[in-house]
Amino acid sequence: MNVYQEALCYLESHHAAAEAGGEVLEDVFQEEAVSCFLSPLSSESIDFPDTPTACSREEMLEKRLVVLRGILDSEEVYLRELDALLAPMKALRASAGTSQPVLSSQQVQTIFYQIPELRNAHQSFYSGLKARLGAHAPPESGSSQDVPSCSNSELEMGDLFLKLVNHLGLYGGFIENYEKALEVVSKCTQANPLFRTLAETLYINGANKTRTAYTLEALLYKPLDRITKTTLVLRDLLKTTPVEHKDYAALQEALRLSQSFLSGVNESSQSKREVTLSHGMRRQLMRDGFVVDASDGVRSLRHFFLYTDLLLCTRFKHAGRGKQDQYRFSWYLPLAGLRLRWVADHELPPDTAVRLLTLRTKMFLLRQQLQQNPKGARGLTLTARSRKKLEQMELLLLTHSPVYRLDLHSPSGKSHTLFFPSLYELEEWRDTIHKLTTGNVETIPPDLLTLTSACVKLRMTQQPHLNSSVAGVYVCVEVDGYEFYDKQAQTHSSVRSLNPLWDQELSFQVDGAQKMMVLCVSQSDGEEAVLGKTTVQLESSSLSSRWRRQTLQLGQLEVTLSLKYCPHQLEAPGAPIQQPPVFCVPIEKVAQQEGVLVPHVVRCCTEEVERRGMDEVGIYRISGTATDISSLKAAFNTNLREAVSRLRSAEVNTVSGVLKLYFRELPESLVPPDLFQSLAKTLDIQDMNSRLVSMLSLLQSCPDVNRNTFLYLMHHLQRVAKRQDVNKMTLMNLATIFGPSLLRPPVAGLEHNGVRVDISQEVAIQVQVVFSYLQSDNLPEAQTSVPYGSDTEEETTH
Repeated sequence: MNVYQEALCYLESHHAAAEAGGEVLEDVFQEEAVSCFLSPLSSESIDFPDTPTACSREEMLEKRLVVLRGILDSEEVYLRELDALLAPMKALRASAGTSQPVLSSQQVQTIFYQIPELRNAHQSFYSGLKARLGAHAPPESGSSQDVPSCSNSELEMGDLFLKLVNHLGLYGGFIENYEKALEVVSKCTQANPLFRTLAETLYINGANKTRTAYTLEALLYKPLDRITKTTLVLRDLLKTTPVEHKDYAALQEALRLSQSFLSGVNESSQSKREVTLSHGMRRQLMRDGFVVDASDGVRSLRHFFLYTDLLLCTRFKHAGRGKQDQYRFSWYLPLAGLRLRWVADHELPPDTAVRLLTLRTKMFLLRQQLQQNPKGARGLTLTARSRKKLEQMELLLLTHSPVYRLDLHSPSGKSHTLFFPSLYELEEWRDTIHKLTTGNVETIPPDLLTLTSACVKLRMTQQPHLNSSVAGVYVCVEVDGYEFYDKQAQTHSSVRSLNPLWDQELSFQVDGAQKMMVLCVSQSDGEEAVLGKTTVQLESSSLSSRWRRQTLQLGQLEVTLSLKYCPHQLEAPGAPIQQPPVFCVPIEKVAQQEGVLVPHVVRCCTEEVERRGMDEVGIYRISGTATDISSLKAAFNTNLREAVSRLRSAEVNTVSGVLKLYFRELPESLVPPDLFQSLAKTLDIQDMNSRLVSMLSLLQSCPDVNRNTFLYLMHHLQRVAKRQDVNKMTLMNLATIFGPSLLRPPVAGLEHNGVRVDISQEVAIQVQVVFSYLQSDNLPEAQTSVPYGSDTEEETTH
């Protein structure tokens, strides 16, 4: 097949594809026509074939204008590429007449054959196109000058395209000479160091004052790439031009001439089939797979192909029996200069989460029906229909459930956004791209028709994987398995300790899980990075109903966890279990439900203050706004993950205000009220060391959770006071703030005998007790996790 026939197949595939879409939708979803998972979760995301839609004349003309402006931008880039290619030609010609030529006149003529003529032809086309589009542009508001303009319907461009197509013969000469030019470049590069330096350091100036380096060989490929685009551009322009428009006949003729020219170009040409990059490396496929593309604001499931020099995004169309699958080009980005940034959104919008839950429930019920379908011909028909419907639902779920975002930014200014359902999968793609971009990446623009048609043969992933058959650090755990249930969870962020103890139990309800992925993530200044990752095979022989401790190696990190397996009956997925509140709840109850000795709200807030609030003047004395504190309190009461995420962006005074509010709203003070009088008496001891011994002895009688939380807070406040020269918070200032919240009398304002106590005396006792503890240099360290008995320590960990 030649390039002409392949181009026609590519262009006509839009029509062929459009005819099949409606029937599939009607057959698969006729019972769910108004179901919540079809709207607003767009079915386009499944990459159904395009369905022709009737457009008004005005809409077509607006689309035509967009296409024309895109052509103008493309021509401007192409002219810069040709200018860069021609830049060394004048100097090489001048040196050819000297006693020490870099190249001979014949070699210069061979390398740059027809390129000046091509440049002149496209410059003429560009100037004419720009002038007419400029005349079409409406005058700026407030301008008093009369700017010539014409209506969209009167904008004629057909003669410009006819003139350009009539110059395609120049490309014919260029193609015939192309292999000779490459041969001269290759030989002279090896023989002449001066020419080698020149051929490897050509630059293209971008529109935003950026410079991109190319080799001479890569620039020589630019005209070849331009040939295949001409027919596609004319086809798009003709599609948006009404039949009655004056340009229609001229554009039809231009398209015919372009197609006739393509018919003379052989697809098997070595120059088009095999592209050689720098250092003799050839373009190779490194990775491919189905990823959610959200570049246009709408999520779409796309098949991505990562080559050694570029990332290609395609739309996959599964063909029927006896026919070959097809790929349609969407976009591509060169890897040279490509910047990547990933963001964990963590939470889906509430309305989307509800729709996905409904979708999961429907999938569960449909799968149950599949197991109960009757045998015989009728049963086979029902099974086939149900399986097809289930597959469509799974594709919807794969498209709309991913929350891990990867942003791609190209030096040319183009940006694309991808979404992944798994942080592990995202890191695999990011790591592969990063390794390819760390070297001296050279990008030769691809022949899009050839590259896209080759996807069918090169792909490694045949279909989407369907399972029905801040200097903060946190650990993310993911499992595979069926999509009924949530498959990922993560610990809260820990920012202070080099050996953090998360003390969190993560539970997964999965069906058919075979492996678990563990990742350690760091957070700094709004950026997140994966420090290490590994997988754990969930084999039946290794699963146990008892906790089994494992130490995993994540790069240079070690993560110790315990794993326990509990079988469960399959049941329909339910709404997420509401997290029990933590504010206004006895502290021992909160610690028990979290399985810790220091509640997470205390640890998260103190660590956040130590991360970015130690130099804040008046920290803990100056509080945040009441609305912000109330909002963050509500987050801790409903979703710990969301609260921790919001802590990182909240004002640090809001964070300190939440911590003070937590202790203030405890039903019973952190230091039990029955110790109030005993602690007050210790203040009469004059010797400071003896007083502290007595006070620490009283503290030992407190419940474990109260004692360890108090000690944890005291150590934190001591660290804050060490920065008092900057934050102006002394030990006495901190004791004055926290004393009334941490220590209260048995009955507010009354002694045991019912005699009223002066309120100023009560506050003085509260402050002095906390101040005495803060003055101690020998405070015991706090334990944050529940200790385990020696009989289970070898098998179990927190």
